[in-house]
Amino acid sequence: MREENSVEALLEEARLAAEMPPPAERFRLRESAGFSRAHIAATVGVGRSTIANWETGVSDPTPPARLPYLRILKGLAEIYPPPATAPDPVAAPFTAHTDGTAPVPPAVAAPAALTGLETLRGPDGRAIEGDPGPCVRCGVETTYQSTDHRPLHSGAMCQPTTTASPAVPPAPAQPPAATAAAPPAPASVPATAPAPAVAPVPARVPTRPQRRSKSAERAEADLMRLIRGAVEQETERAGGEEEPALDALVKRAIPDVMHLFNETRATARYEYTAYPALPDVLHKPSKREPDQIWEARPAYNNPAYSMRAAQRDIKVTALDVNAAYLSALKVWLPIGKLEHTTGMDGVGPKRSGVHLITPAEWIHPHLPGPLGDRDTPGALWVTDATLRLLLRLSGPKWALTDAPTVHESWTSGATENFLDALRKLLVAARSEAIAVGDVLTLEYVKAMYSKFVSTMGESVHNREMVRPDWMHLIHAQAFALHCGRAYKAHQAGLDVVALKHTDELHVTGDWRRVFTEGRGVSELKVKQGDGKASGEYLVGKAGG
Repeated sequence: MREENSVEALLEEARLAAEMPPPAERFRLRESAGFSRAHIAATVGVGRSTIANWETGVSDPTPPARLPYLRILKGLAEIYPPPATAPDPVAAPFTAHTDGTAPVPPAVAAPAALTGLETLRGPDGRAIEGDPGPCVRCGVETTYQSTDHRPLHSGAMCQPTTTASPAVPPAPAQPPAATAAAPPAPASVPATAPAPAVAPVPARVPTRPQRRSKSAERAEADLMRLIRGAVEQETERAGGEEEPALDALVKRAIPDVMHLFNETRATARYEYTAYPALPDVLHKPSKREPDQIWEARPAYNNPAYSMRAAQRDIKVTALDVNAAYLSALKVWLPIGKLEHTTGMDGVGPKRSGVHLITPAEWIHPHLPGPLGDRDTPGALWVTDATLRLLLRLSGPKWALTDAPTVHESWTSGATENFLDALRKLLVAARSEAIAVGDVLTLEYVKAMYSKFVSTMGESVHNREMVRPDWMHLIHAQAFALHCGRAYKAHQAGLDVVALKHTDELHVTGDWRRVFTEGRGVSELKVKQGDGKASGEYLVGKAGG
């Protein structure tokens, strides 16, 4: 009997597999029922990212989860049939032909404006990501782009929208005078034939973006529940004691944040782990020796101000930057194989990596230098984040220094959004914790993003990701953003007294007219502790 049941189950799976709906229909059925990907995943015994891959065509369902997944889809298809008026190739995917064979969807051509689209790729042949948006073919959100910079799944690996293809707005009516002046049609073209025209394609699909937005919200809500659940779990284990609960959360921060990162990259195709092979300048000669990259950490004290001056009558406010490394996750990261170039060949707005440069002299003692506390002359290796800062400071807006000389580079095509989904999730969790006064969750989130950055290089604590180039870039971006705050303060008439680490800025004057006060990631607050409860102290001016 067991053998007969096993055979029947295999035959049922084979019958259903022959009628497997395409990815877009799988997505439609789940959305119609209002189920989250996590809900379906738990039911069939796979991860949420696997459901995402099945719905976007990255992969197809495989045993043993395929049969329960097929049964769910079949049941949902009976409850939520496609609109009767839509000649959709995904209509009635579980309805067999009268001869018992699986239905063959009618061939419906995609709109002419969507044919021939190609993926935007870097010199290494890998797809380049950009700002997320609904794919012009299927409407499902993607960070990949077409060569004309519209959202498009990499390799067009999606189900084209053919029932209600992106509405092409009619061309505006021509004024009567323009119509009268139109040249006559060629003799070979009938006078009644409409003139060929290429109509613009709207940036968004009418219905899909709204559905995707709800799905994205549910996905974020699922991940937020994971963060809350971890805190609740460790609090319960610690018997309600905050300190041991926090110790446990800090210990699990690395695997937890890597899990969140992988979930936010559920449909991504780029393999980040230990890829690509890195040049020698990014490898440590030994465990105790650093690699050759200079991150430009600022440790600046304005020589014009001194605590030792006899007359201390100038008030200084020490400001604290919130979540500096969390903000720095928005940075241009190389996502292809690093290629060696010379001169300026490796420098570009959509390229990133590391560069060997000779910086120009910094002649402004009243401002922190963009290379931090380095005073050794000559060439050095810096990240793309540092080079971008130097190029901005040498531009016409700032004109604070000359442009550096670039000798050679290791770079590839890059994206600024690779870590953005994770950043937004952790920002949301941080904001929620602040709003409800949840110190435990706030410290847990801080441990996750700080350890995520500090262990993504060559670290024994994180074997899932080996990207020292990304680690240096995020560090350097945090320092570049910090220097930018100092230059902004100076431009607004404040004196910069000190700039330390990535989160401490000391200024004179009314800083609130320059920066927003608060605990948000883009806000500053008065620094607490260190013996200065108010964050304000008095200094004297040299020679004054």
